[in-house]
Amino acid sequence: MSEQTIALVTGANKGIGYEIAAGLGALGWTVGVGARNEERRESAVAKLRAGGVDAFAVPLDVTDDASVRDAAGLIEDRAGRLDVLVNNAGITGCAPQMPTSVDVATVRAAVETNVIGVIRVTNAMLPLLRRSASPRIVNVSSSVGSLTLQSTPGAETGPISVAYAPSKTFLNAVTVQYAKELRDTNVLINAACPGFCATDLNGFRGTRTPQQGAATAIRLATLPDDGPTGSFFDDAGEVPW
Repeated sequence: MSEQTIALVTGANKGIGYEIAAGLGALGWTVGVGARNEERRESAVAKLRAGGVDAFAVPLDVTDDASVRDAAGLIEDRAGRLDVLVNNAGITGCAPQMPTSVDVATVRAAVETNVIGVIRVTNAMLPLLRRSASPRIVNVSSSVGSLTLQSTPGAETGPISVAYAPSKTFLNAVTVQYAKELRDTNVLINAACPGFCATDLNGFRGTRTPQQGAATAIRLATLPDDGPTGSFFDDAGEVPW
């Protein structure tokens, strides 16, 4: 792109989201740090700026309509368009998540953030994305959302989870539907699996670093115009739905 590329990363104040923002910023992009916690948001922006990234704060709670509208307005006023949206904000939900004993509020909360939040943010940002020459949307998902892997004997899909894992399955399905609707546009939308990264979402038990986890999302955010859309990737390649 000839102009300064503008990106928004949700949940970018820490972990994988922060590393996605840092990676995109290292390309010389301007990066909006979307996060609901003011202190952590401002701290992340300061740290990114200290590292040479052109970062700016975007107050954003993906579960709140007004917050998302205000975030879109902020980007409109600052840049007039958006080139890349990375829907990274997500929650695992409370444990336990055994299907027969789960509190349905746990399922509802996971879907509200991990799925409805993505739809809410994507739809609010689409008018800005349509002004870009090469708009990209990346939905940060997980291989635990793959029904193919979940139904494959011996496949590593983590513990039984009736909230988090199905919310990522739902997100994957939503990604496909967006790709179908936007097929005849220049918007490319894909899902990314970061792998099992050590973040506070899993008590830092992961075997990969957040920086490693950010790599696939960064690659999908920088796809060429003839790149794929409506697909699901991790570091090794395409992940089965």
